[in-house]
Amino acid sequence: MKERQVEVAVIGAGTAGLVALREVRNVTNDFVLINKGPYGTTCARVGCMPSKALIQVAHDFHRRRQFGREGILGSDGLAVDAAQAMRHVRALRDHFAGGMVKRTERFGDRNIRGHARFVEPGVLDVDGQIVRARRVIIAAGSHPAVPDAWQALGERILTSDTIFEEETLPASVAVIGLGVIGVELGQALARLGVETVGVSHSHSLAGLTDPDIRNAAGELMKEDLELWQGEPAELTEEGHGVRVTAGPNSRNVDKVLVSIGRNPNTEGLGLENLGVEIREDGLPVFDPDTLQVGGLPVFIAGDVNNEYPILHEAWDDGRIAGYNAMQDRPVCFRRRTPLAITFSDPNIAMAGRSYASLKPDTFVAGDEDFARQGRALIKGEARGRLRIYGDPESGRLLGAEIVAPDGEHLAHLLAWAIQKNMTVFEALRMPFYHPVTEEGVRMALQSLATKMPHKPAPMDMAFCEETPPDALS
Repeated sequence: MKERQVEVAVIGAGTAGLVALREVRNVTNDFVLINKGPYGTTCARVGCMPSKALIQVAHDFHRRRQFGREGILGSDGLAVDAAQAMRHVRALRDHFAGGMVKRTERFGDRNIRGHARFVEPGVLDVDGQIVRARRVIIAAGSHPAVPDAWQALGERILTSDTIFEEETLPASVAVIGLGVIGVELGQALARLGVETVGVSHSHSLAGLTDPDIRNAAGELMKEDLELWQGEPAELTEEGHGVRVTAGPNSRNVDKVLVSIGRNPNTEGLGLENLGVEIREDGLPVFDPDTLQVGGLPVFIAGDVNNEYPILHEAWDDGRIAGYNAMQDRPVCFRRRTPLAITFSDPNIAMAGRSYASLKPDTFVAGDEDFARQGRALIKGEARGRLRIYGDPESGRLLGAEIVAPDGEHLAHLLAWAIQKNMTVFEALRMPFYHPVTEEGVRMALQSLATKMPHKPAPMDMAFCEETPPDALS
């Protein structure tokens, strides 16, 4: 049996694996990259980038509804060439994924295509070839979860891994699961003319936990697609389509997009041979601050560890795992402020602590209704809400949940402020231009500031001196 000995073996050529490899290469070029599935990363190939391309096409087409009131005539004649739209999405997808593939091609024979399985810590069987590595980074990624019973429906079942390969769009679709992927693609398909129903066993929507924001988001989503929430979905074959049933609701559709989550790619990795405790979810016990598995020179990063299945977190995972793999003693890294964005219209976003993670009576909230927001009115996007949570004792910003125009940008501003431990009053002293959507943040901050028991005067300005002579009189 052929054997190979290296300093580091990285399992998986996705975002986490490639970023980890960048850290490894700062120290050594004695490595192998082992990858079983397609190259190009989940984000570029089947995730972030092709989905945003389809969403942009849907948004552009939907925008035609504003033209008449703006005096732009002829929008009634616009139509979607679904086949061309999908070719456009794939062309952009191939552009982004192609760049990632080129990053692996340069590694030559250090890039091994095959399935890695642990024989023991530091020893991998790659389709019959033995690789002995002093350090191993597991970054094997994840795959869409589809119940076994549904897989029998064959090509009528779509996932985020397969939908972008469709030559054209179906006439009707049911989206099972209303997390980020389900909300994004469900709304996009509906806006492109596909008869769409969104189905979820819970009342959750894109991860929102604040009832006020979740309800506002639900009402806005219903403008584009029908929602069946609170009942589990049942699928049965019916003619050339699928019968979808959820509680009292039932409908026949051409295709079903299953978006109920992703499962780590752990099958066949031989994790049981590491000699460490295996959790109920099949993952080995590891330190989330260092990503080290047990006390072994083995690290687990990205979607496969099921901690933060989102690209920027996978990137950070790769940095942590790659850096720590090359240290004599792994070090703890402080994670960034949580930030989640759903590219629906309006955007749904969360920054910092969620509503559900805060104990009742330990925080106060300020909010803004974008129905009155000037810039949003001008853009024809005046809808949505923002709630910001703060600590009433210190005034420190804790988190926010958002369904609002330009929510992707508002969430970034708030995440940065939260990470800097800013108080609501410090945030109010930041500049806000007029008219911009960000003024909605200012209004929500002002609402929050009025609920603080200790308020400086004025709340949104700073004196030249820290304590003006008459401030205490």
